[in-house]
Amino acid sequence: MSYMFHFPNLRWTHLQSDAMGVPQVTEESPGQKEEELADLTRAMQRAKTEYEIEGVCTGALASVYQKSRVERVCSALGLQCISPLWGAEPEPYLRRLVADGLVAAVVGVSAMGLTRDWLGRTLDGVAVDELVALGKKFHFHAGLEGGEGETFVLDAPSFAKRVEVRSGVKHWRGDAGYYEITDAALVPKPRPKGPGAWFQESGSQSSGVHP
Repeated sequence: MSYMFHFPNLRWTHLQSDAMGVPQVTEESPGQKEEELADLTRAMQRAKTEYEIEGVCTGALASVYQKSRVERVCSALGLQCISPLWGAEPEPYLRRLVADGLVAAVVGVSAMGLTRDWLGRTLDGVAVDELVALGKKFHFHAGLEGGEGETFVLDAPSFAKRVEVRSGVKHWRGDAGYYEITDAALVPKPRPKGPGAWFQESGSQSSGVHP
């Protein structure tokens, strides 16, 4: 597990990059606490050198741990660090994402109240209602900012095409788990309206342990 980085389905992030027409810079990292900042620094240095970036935009809402470390790396590299969502309340933030047409699916959960059924579920209005209620009941950040869960974006206004997940497997260990996408591709838009079933589980249930 990593304290800084998203884990599930990294192999498919190139589809998101292609959908936006934005180049992707990748760097291998073992995810070791604090040491992984050196891996982040190498990736950001490459982006600065190869694409002449001037700054980095984070999606941080409330994680001081992540925000402060990205700012530290940016400062060392002479880059600006912008966090436009910092301090945003989770409920209006989530509802704005849905209203703006962003389609994200839950691909990892590790908090009391978030069961196996959440894996592969898209964040539509009903899901947001339930997530906010569960956050209040079990005292976790509804925006999943504290590592309670992770998502994978399937479509957004900035996507020229959408990501279609064709198969996947749920890995569950009793109190946490993740959804492994095993096949996906970019397909033309527009996407279907309403709360579609983007994910289909294939094969038998795995008892794999969340890394």
